[in-house]
Amino acid sequence: MNGQVPTAATVLSAWDGMRCLFTRDLRLALRRRSDTFAALFFFVIVVSLFPLGIGPETQLLRRMAAGVVWVAALLAAMLSLTRLFADDHQDGTLEQLLLSAAPLPLLVLAKMAAHWLVSGLLLALISPLLALQFDLPLEAVGVLLLSLLLGTPLLSLIGGIGAALTVGLRGGGVLLSLLVLPLYVPVIIFGSGAVEASVAKLGVTGHFSLLGAMLAVSLVLAPVAAAAALRISVE
Repeated sequence: MNGQVPTAATVLSAWDGMRCLFTRDLRLALRRRSDTFAALFFFVIVVSLFPLGIGPETQLLRRMAAGVVWVAALLAAMLSLTRLFADDHQDGTLEQLLLSAAPLPLLVLAKMAAHWLVSGLLLALISPLLALQFDLPLEAVGVLLLSLLLGTPLLSLIGGIGAALTVGLRGGGVLLSLLVLPLYVPVIIFGSGAVEASVAKLGVTGHFSLLGAMLAVSLVLAPVAAAAALRISVE
């Protein structure tokens, strides 16, 4: 019995730490609404420019819709990645997280979840409206939404590793892009591939299965890798 009490207390402490950090990051995001709206505005503008530039070429617009929306979502999500740990590093919060009794990977996961909620989730929810500009069928619009809901968490998880590696570095934004963009390639391929398969009346199960598998693996490995990167960066 005595051996079970510390374990239960540790689990409760870790959960409380994750919940508090998650709530704190959401409150900070609400105070800095301009950053969130800037990313959304960037996403809307980039996606909307392509139909205006290409013109009423329906078949061409349908073929490129998924790739345009996915690349725009990737770039918009990256706008806030540099601040994922940078603000905590500047005000000393990061050192407190490293010294916390709660496991650092779980705290990192809470910050990644908050980042996705205020960036990736919003981008995914607004994507069906933007997809109408490309004359996508209703079924393909649904597939696009589902692919973004599965894929955008990967952008926050993988991007969190790069943000942890570059925290505190001058010019870290450029280095972050160089580190993270190659890792995003499989996500874009399978995310946009699911929409293209739907337009071509092919099965999309394989694409979603691969996205789900990558998400499951990233949920386990990305927080651990980002926590290790934070310790190296701070030291």
